[in-house]
Amino acid sequence: MSGIFGVVSKGDCSETLFYGIDYHSHLGTEFGGMAILGETFQRHIHNISHSQFKSKFFEDRKTMTGKKGISVISDNNEQPIYLNSKHGPFCLVTSGFIENTEELALEMMERGYTFSEVTKGGINTTELIAKLIIQGSDLIDGIEKMFDKIKGSCSLLLLNRDGVYAARDRLGYTPLIVGTRDDACAVTSETSAFPNNRFKIAKYLEPGEIV
Repeated sequence: MSGIFGVVSKGDCSETLFYGIDYHSHLGTEFGGMAILGETFQRHIHNISHSQFKSKFFEDRKTMTGKKGISVISDNNEQPIYLNSKHGPFCLVTSGFIENTEELALEMMERGYTFSEVTKGGINTTELIAKLIIQGSDLIDGIEKMFDKIKGSCSLLLLNRDGVYAARDRLGYTPLIVGTRDDACAVTSETSAFPNNRFKIAKYLEPGEIV
């Protein structure tokens, strides 16, 4: 399981993103990652298996500026993934478990796809999800088609120039909750990330819902 947090703000979002994802530290013990979109995409990933998220990212977040971002505490995959595609560049974080990862990856490699990210010698599930999404006619169609192909569950946050797309897995295993405050909207898999960041719960996503 992983924890994910995203935010879109009127001002710089780096501090909110940093503290928002830190509330998910109990959900992942392998990797942490943050991506912010300002003039360009800024992304940092660290191994947190032997240290706290805060200690690894405290200096990084001071160098990251922008009004929208996504972040993750992951139990197995290095993320966020950055991908440039026919739908434009985007970053992606995911939470869930895909039972047919190897089957889907083999099918895609037979069609000419390549995978550059590896996790403990295997396919990075988040990269696989990203490459399934870009097969759609647009990003939302791609997310829907990805849901059709996978066996298991996948909730995700996708960051691009439009903002942050949030999609909850169709089985409803991983919650996603939207929160608001005067200057920002956020989405989280743990509501404990909201109170100290001054967010109020606005909406619980339904299984399979995309916002």
